[in-house]
Amino acid sequence: MAQPVANPGAVQLGALYHSLRAALPDEAIITNGAGNYAAFLHRFFEYRGFRTQLAPTSGAMGYGVPAGIAASLAAPDRPVVAVAGDGCFLMSGNELATAVRYNAKTVFLVLNNGMYGTIRMHQERTYPQRVSGTDLTNPDFVAYAKSFGMEAWRVDSSDQFEPALGRALATDGPALIEIIVDREAISPTATLSGLGA
Repeated sequence: MAQPVANPGAVQLGALYHSLRAALPDEAIITNGAGNYAAFLHRFFEYRGFRTQLAPTSGAMGYGVPAGIAASLAAPDRPVVAVAGDGCFLMSGNELATAVRYNAKTVFLVLNNGMYGTIRMHQERTYPQRVSGTDLTNPDFVAYAKSFGMEAWRVDSSDQFEPALGRALATDGPALIEIIVDREAISPTATLSGLGA
């Protein structure tokens, strides 16, 4: 298993995924869409069996949320965690209505850094200080989830994640955890400000 590396900000993503792995049984299903947030998941989360990951092969954003709901309905006896960046989540977040309607026991992790991270990374690397169209105006994701009748929590630092995850996994229905991620934590090996240097 890859050892976590430090990233900027109060939420340490490598350690977060180690905590997620420790909390889940081997048969748990993880879903995700596309974005730089997934690089941390793929680097630090250890999959321990076949048919435990649902993810796009073509870089499709928005995939993780509906895939997580479908997995929960198809395999209701297995824990399901859908991981999404904020931009990725906003492409299919309306499907929380489906999760609630059918009581899909999916835990949604929304990693919120306020931008389309992959596009921003390429802009900073190729066209330093010429950023365009990558900042997001996000809703309060906790309030959004609660508006559907779901349980939801916000995580601002690493020490808040395990308690929130425990509550989410114990919920009899869908639940959401919004995780505030520092914009500088653009990948496991780079910072945002260091790309244009």
